[in-house]
Amino acid sequence: MATGRDDFVIAIRSAFLKKKDKQKFSLLTLIFLSIFVIVLSNFNFKAIQLIKLGINEVIYRSSYIASIPEKKIGELISEIQSHYDLYESHQKELIKIENTEQLKLQNEFLIVENKKLRELIDESISSEEIFARVLIDKDSPYLKSVVLNKGTKDKVKIGMAVVDGVYLVGQIIEVNYTNSRALLLSDLNSKIPSVLAPDDIQAVISGTGSDYGKIEHTKEDYAQSFENKEIIAYTSGLGGLFKPGIPIGKIDNASEGKINFFSDFTQLNYVKIVSYKFGGEE
Repeated sequence: MATGRDDFVIAIRSAFLKKKDKQKFSLLTLIFLSIFVIVLSNFNFKAIQLIKLGINEVIYRSSYIASIPEKKIGELISEIQSHYDLYESHQKELIKIENTEQLKLQNEFLIVENKKLRELIDESISSEEIFARVLIDKDSPYLKSVVLNKGTKDKVKIGMAVVDGVYLVGQIIEVNYTNSRALLLSDLNSKIPSVLAPDDIQAVISGTGSDYGKIEHTKEDYAQSFENKEIIAYTSGLGGLFKPGIPIGKIDNASEGKINFFSDFTQLNYVKIVSYKFGGEE
């Protein structure tokens, strides 16, 4: 029984030794074959050149075929990432659309509510607009005004508002037959009754002769209530010159009462001359 086991072990060892001998022989054969091919490649034999071309063709084709799965996987990952980015962008747009719809509904509600309130106090506001071109920009240390190409023949009157888009820039102070002159908000003589939102603080925005305005005639501690807030100045409608709610500018430094106007008065080319009628009376 023991003899049979020994014979079995010896047979396995012999098989492994034979396998190792075969591996050594195969390795040596490849080495000699490689050396042989390298030596022959130095000679310009046509057969060797054809063999080299064939080997190169096989290697290049094999490399191309082997690279196909990697490329396909890369393309698939890129498509998945693109799809995920598109989905995420779509979700963000849906949120924006939803917020826009909410703001639209709130705005419609405010418009209806404002209309009801004006009907209660028997006040309605209508406006007439006249488009004008800036002819002359009178810029001096004390006078900030522009000359417009519309006058009495176009129904322009003293006191009418001058706006750039939706922003107030000044008011008409002189009218001729074919032209008129508008005093800009930055002029030292400009005084506009205003309201500072969102706290609804009444104030007067005065010109400084420079490219910014100054808050005057308001409560003393207004600067403290403006901390960490974006404060916008609008026309208050007091005095009946302008309708309430026309944007003027944004507070830059509350402690100094400095306000930056929304419009750049040095870049005015075309403006609108607007007249407002309150409760049927101009």
